[in-house]
Amino acid sequence: MNRTPSGLRSHSQKPAGTLVPGLVALLASLAAAQAQDRVKPYAVVREAIPLSLTGKPGDPARGRAIVANRQVGLCLLCHSASIIPEEQFQGDLAPDLAGAGSRWKIGELRLRIVDAGRFNANTIMPAYYKTGGLTRVGSSFAGKPILSAEQIEDVVAYLATLREVKK
Repeated sequence: MNRTPSGLRSHSQKPAGTLVPGLVALLASLAAAQAQDRVKPYAVVREAIPLSLTGKPGDPARGRAIVANRQVGLCLLCHSASIIPEEQFQGDLAPDLAGAGSRWKIGELRLRIVDAGRFNANTIMPAYYKTGGLTRVGSSFAGKPILSAEQIEDVVAYLATLREVKK
């Protein structure tokens, strides 16, 4: 440690050449994280978002994992999902997710997840891919969607597989 002219101790500084690569790496990782947090533009057409948010279909297996995960999607907090029997303590505030693929088309499922408020202004379902016009958002979550575009597409792909069996 060195002493400053005022008598305070200071840590020796590293040469700028060793800081630059680390700073560049940090800025690159922050930019990548911010890009993932950004909401990609989408078009609503007749109560649906017909086009994928990512330009490709999601993965139903990853979608099932998101629906079942209480730290990510939180779907089972309100919905029941008789098709995920291993998860206990499912909600009863919203419809059972079984048969969702029969009740709604893919674009309708996508809009319901992106912004359920477009169907019911008083819904308690969060807008999973909306960042503006929201109230009571924690500062660490402000300006960030709950799920990424890829996660939305995975959940849509999973829900689309949930077809009601004709009796």
